[in-house]
Amino acid sequence: MSTATLRLPSDLKARIAQAAKQAGVTPHLFMLEAVAEKTEQAERRAAFEAVADERYARVLESGETLDWQDVRAYLKARAAGNVVAKPAVHKKSME
Repeated sequence: MSTATLRLPSDLKARIAQAAKQAGVTPHLFMLEAVAEKTEQAERRAAFEAVADERYARVLESGETLDWQDVRAYLKARAAGNVVAKPAVHKKSME
């Protein structure tokens, strides 16, 4: 495991110490978990954005979209327990 130096303002260091104490862990472990959590959050966000970009590219390429009013009506009907046909796909120019 490598070592990294982290310079903290004294007020933040005190807050970390207090939060770590309340969590029943050392300030070191508290900071490790915080960094790991923030890193995972950033990785998940990047993966989400990559999927969104890929899907948007497919929409632009195909021009296939759904009308929001049709989707909304479909979702309301499904939420009410009704069996309904899926909304129709429309071909639109995405220029």
